[in-house]
Amino acid sequence: MLAMIRHRGPDGFGIYRDERIGLGNARLSIIDLKGGDQPIGNEDGNLWIVFNGEIFNYLELRRQLEARGHIFSTHSDTEVVLHLYEDYGPGCLSYLNGQFAIAIWDTVHQALWLARDRVGIRPLFFSTFQGRFIFGSEIKAILAYPGMRAEIDPAGLKQVFTYWSVQTPRSIFKGIDEIPPGHYALIQNGQITVHPYWSPDFTEEVPVRQPEEYLAEFESLLIDAIQIRLRADVPVGAYLSGGLDSSVTAAIILNDKHAHLETFSIAFSDQGFDESPYQHKMADFLGTHHHEVFTKYEDIGRNFPEVIWHTETPILRTAPAPMFLLSNLVRENHYKVVLTGEGADELLAGYDIFKEMKIRRFWAKDPASQKRPLLFRRLYPDIDGMGHQNAFLTGFFKKDLTHTADPYYSHAIRWSNTARAWRFLAGDQEMPNERLAPDFLALPAGYERWSPLAQAQFLEITTFLSPYLLSSQGDRMAMSHSVEGRYPFLDYRIIEFCNRLPSNLKMPALVEKWLLKQVGKKLLPDGIWQRNKRPYRAPIHPGFFTNPPLDYVQELFSEEAIQSSGYFEPAAVTKLVQKASSGARMSEVEDMALVGILSAQLVHELFIKHFTIPTPQPPSHLKWVDHIPVSG
Repeated sequence: MLAMIRHRGPDGFGIYRDERIGLGNARLSIIDLKGGDQPIGNEDGNLWIVFNGEIFNYLELRRQLEARGHIFSTHSDTEVVLHLYEDYGPGCLSYLNGQFAIAIWDTVHQALWLARDRVGIRPLFFSTFQGRFIFGSEIKAILAYPGMRAEIDPAGLKQVFTYWSVQTPRSIFKGIDEIPPGHYALIQNGQITVHPYWSPDFTEEVPVRQPEEYLAEFESLLIDAIQIRLRADVPVGAYLSGGLDSSVTAAIILNDKHAHLETFSIAFSDQGFDESPYQHKMADFLGTHHHEVFTKYEDIGRNFPEVIWHTETPILRTAPAPMFLLSNLVRENHYKVVLTGEGADELLAGYDIFKEMKIRRFWAKDPASQKRPLLFRRLYPDIDGMGHQNAFLTGFFKKDLTHTADPYYSHAIRWSNTARAWRFLAGDQEMPNERLAPDFLALPAGYERWSPLAQAQFLEITTFLSPYLLSSQGDRMAMSHSVEGRYPFLDYRIIEFCNRLPSNLKMPALVEKWLLKQVGKKLLPDGIWQRNKRPYRAPIHPGFFTNPPLDYVQELFSEEAIQSSGYFEPAAVTKLVQKASSGARMSEVEDMALVGILSAQLVHELFIKHFTIPTPQPPSHLKWVDHIPVSG
């Protein structure tokens, strides 16, 4: 099981076993390089922990715990979590500022406690099999358990073709679940109970303060969130996309008297996706030592199978592939930790979906207006010709225009548009006439009183941020090369501050991320902080239909392979592939369906037909804690 996740922790293995449980850890050593090996026990040896992630406020927590009489045997953040659990039990989670998956075994009460961070930066899966409870940071570790078999869940596949990802607690595989973000689980006396401890609350602050006061608090919180994420016993770098979020992050790092900073970015051969001029401008402005991975179409197709091996789920975008190459560049330059800008768009309304919602609600007040839908022309500067397709935009966004009382109003169009790809699923699945209400999502108390923007942000955070962005583009692609991504904008203090903000401070008119732009105005060149948001994207079908064509693509798209897996309609897939390979213009839904089908076929090939357990290489060192004789 540890061998399957060696990429997450190549610096050492640690194992604890007693008569009831086995705990294993594959360690990526970042803090307390020599003394932080896991598993770690408390002073009495009745609590044992394995832990993946970082607790950024561990130094402050340690001082408090030492004042309460706790004795530490290491200098690690892992041991801080253990002693905090001794004092507060599950309540310890409210003290932790970090990204984590935690497992603590209580030998006295014979209870296993699992916990996942507030927004799901770190993954945590579990399954029950033949009376055993099995868990791990990745599904591969669970499948390594003797006798476990993988089987794709058709309901999970339909979620991918609707919401872009499988929604927790479901995974793409039957019988394997994921601890949702902001939840913990207790396994005791043969029972598994899962409890929420945190969720996004968008109740706006009353009374409202002056904008300058909000700006000062936001800037102070952001600086501190970045500073504590620089805590490490190894060098820390930063991703630099050329956009506002990563540029502000890098500028604050350097303002914190870091004379040297190495930055990393992605460049594309396709100019429609390339942002390298802005990246170079920022690297020159900040004086960083900059590294760049140049990505061609064939790089995406060639690396895509390994990308899916790490995502462990079908995906509808190729964007994770360049991120996979980027983390390899980081590792080749001997870095283990990078700060990135994820989260700013969700918290400060940076995405077009928030602008779309705002325009549609404005238009819905006068549905017959010919002028109001012209506002859509201000969006989509990154998509060729989209800003001039008035008839298309008007027709597309007019669907269910006046259904503004729908709690899913902001996202209903996206979901129904993506679900047009259901026609490729086996069983001749037709789009339903009724709205796509996500039955997996429990709306929180007070949701109906939140502002329309707050409702849209909640849906984006819960259905997209953790299940797709932080997983397939974040944790999985970074950890594929043993790199830890750290996300200052997802510091829970910043999340809670931004969620309480009045909506007009997040997006006055159609200006996204107003607060962050005010910070950027003080730190960045005008050409960077004044840029409109440009979503990170990567080429799709050109990466798979290169010259010569990629062998695995032809094989997995063949009628025989489609029939054998049984997930898709062969005739529909053949027609789609012929269109893509001909060079004809593909719609966004067709491109996404193409990636979804290919990635699902890869999941079938890698995890169901040919799943193999790699031969473990000898770890650099092995820590073994064993309370009873173990045979074998």
